[in-house]
Amino acid sequence: MDKAFVGNTIASLGEKNASTLLSAIENGEPVVSVRRNGLKLSIDNFRDHFKGNVDGVVLWCKDGIYLKDRPVFALDPLFHAGAYYVQEASSMSVASIPLFTADYEAHLRILDLCAAPGGKTTAIAGSISGESLLVANEVIRNRATVLAENVTKWGRANVMVTNCQPADFKKVPGFFDIILADVPCSGEGMFRKDSEAMEQWSPANVALCAARQRKIIADAWSALRPGGYLIYSTCTYNHFENDDNVEWIASELGAQTCEIPFQGPVRTRFGYQFIPGVTRGEGFFFAVLKKNGDAEHSPVRTNRLKPLKCPFVKQGFFSLEKDSLVKTYPSSLVDEMLFLEHSLRAIRSGVATASVKGKDMVPEASLAISEAINDDCFFNLDLSLEDALKFLRLEPLTFSAVVPKGFLLLKYSGVNVGFVKNLGNRSNNLYPTAWRLRI
Repeated sequence: MDKAFVGNTIASLGEKNASTLLSAIENGEPVVSVRRNGLKLSIDNFRDHFKGNVDGVVLWCKDGIYLKDRPVFALDPLFHAGAYYVQEASSMSVASIPLFTADYEAHLRILDLCAAPGGKTTAIAGSISGESLLVANEVIRNRATVLAENVTKWGRANVMVTNCQPADFKKVPGFFDIILADVPCSGEGMFRKDSEAMEQWSPANVALCAARQRKIIADAWSALRPGGYLIYSTCTYNHFENDDNVEWIASELGAQTCEIPFQGPVRTRFGYQFIPGVTRGEGFFFAVLKKNGDAEHSPVRTNRLKPLKCPFVKQGFFSLEKDSLVKTYPSSLVDEMLFLEHSLRAIRSGVATASVKGKDMVPEASLAISEAINDDCFFNLDLSLEDALKFLRLEPLTFSAVVPKGFLLLKYSGVNVGFVKNLGNRSNNLYPTAWRLRI
């Protein structure tokens, strides 16, 4: 193992914790953990789904469990339907951290600044109320596309996806109450899972990452309102990228570090460190800072828009038609989401609900797995595992004569998976080609 890495680890974590970590890296195996979507699965159904494979609960995440063995998730329709997310256990902590800084029932505006592929975004989305707005951002376009797919499958209507540089958020000063910055790092916390991360490690890369992390935070800092909270996190252990950067943020940008009653990780100078062998999971560091000052988040102009009546959508949501596409927003957030659409590069905002073709509406695949759907508007049909996998592979499905023609809402184990249009002797599959199951 690299001597510089060992030295950095001892200097950052102390002899005892460093020894435990180094032993876990050399001899330990990464654990498998999953987090349920409370919108789609009850805790009992979640555990029953993995019955015989459950190996305990994630202590710091009420929706997380460990698995004894790693299933082939791609062959589980519930995985594709967003009923759960496969996520490293330590990073599930972000679902709970803001509970200590803000009232989750309040109207919060939260930015997940470096969000792909979406684990932390969906964790937060699963915890906040529908009255809060969550913006998930990713700089790299193809990663942002993956993020948008995962957010769409999770099904919350109050989550936007943007493809912006951190500096772009200067256009919305004081807008956010909480910013989560899970910044790109040297990846030491992934050594057990990814051998390439260890091979690519070097002191020079650590220094490069630390400098880049400071720039990311500085560029986005103005978007956090005075009195708001920054959750700074990495998947690494060294103090250069962790405590030293937290200290820099506090002194140079103007913030106070916060101590929170969080059980599990090791307390560092300014933050909290998950350490394999000490906690059950991989390496993850976070710290909470409160921006100096006090101000309400900046208001947005109220648009006097007339909603489109769409029978596919249940009450509490606001639909609009634009360029022959019906999009649906939470009624209480439509003004803020439209404001951000005009201010930032949004690639997913509102739920794509239906395509307008003449006088007809054709439901979009994203509606089927969204909380906004009015299930009663469609004929609901629960599929077998075999037929659900056929649907996901875009293979042809035919139905018995008792099943009506028209749009069918397909389910698996009671969870929505998508639409087909039943034509009697055949059906048209409305599942997106880009999401097609290829195994």
